[in-house]
Amino acid sequence: MNQRISIIYLVVLFLLFSIVGLHSSYGQQMKVKNLEKYDNQLMHFGFLLGINNTDFKVTRSSELYKSDSALIVEPDGLTGFNLGIVSDIQLSNNFDLRFVPDLAFSQRNLNYQIINPGKAPIKVIKKIESTFIEFPLEIKFKSNRINNYRMYVSGGFKYMIDLVSQAKVENNQELVKLKKKDYGYFIGFGIDCYMPLFKFSPEIKMFQGLPNVLQNDQAIYTTSLTSLKSRVFTVSLLFE
Repeated sequence: MNQRISIIYLVVLFLLFSIVGLHSSYGQQMKVKNLEKYDNQLMHFGFLLGINNTDFKVTRSSELYKSDSALIVEPDGLTGFNLGIVSDIQLSNNFDLRFVPDLAFSQRNLNYQIINPGKAPIKVIKKIESTFIEFPLEIKFKSNRINNYRMYVSGGFKYMIDLVSQAKVENNQELVKLKKKDYGYFIGFGIDCYMPLFKFSPEIKMFQGLPNVLQNDQAIYTTSLTSLKSRVFTVSLLFE
């Protein structure tokens, strides 16, 4: 819970800095523009540093509520980080096509609680660690440049491969196994800040996975679940 609060604080700070930056740009009628010819480039590159909060959208099995004991299953997203490379093709003054492959390290917990009448609750935490190679393709819509700033929104499709997936591990009833491949859509927004030597862009993105990534092999901790779908919230700093 504290990590989720930290993410919220980062979002609030991001919005505050964005508002202050825009206010400053509007307040200065005459200002020297940094990187005046930057937007004349057809293509440019950069890199990305980010932190993520990865979680699940959980669908519980109907059999869960028919058992003699009450079983509670709750997801708990934890903080990880991203490293990526930016490739950008300018389609027009306001639209870019972007390919930003990255490496994402993440962890998600599933918290199980078994409640038997007259007995103390039994709590079990299943840790699910993932290392994703991500391949997002996106369209970026930019506002017109105001002095050294542009606001933008983006959206697209992302395909992911989990390098440490345990889906093929056999004879282990204790694991909650996830499928190796995942995909889904994302939306985001940010602000381009033109610095004297490079463009700096703080950005927020939300990803929703589409397929069920649960490897349902009738193991102890998977029979209570019908579906797990990925949800990822990312705050990134891009240098281009």
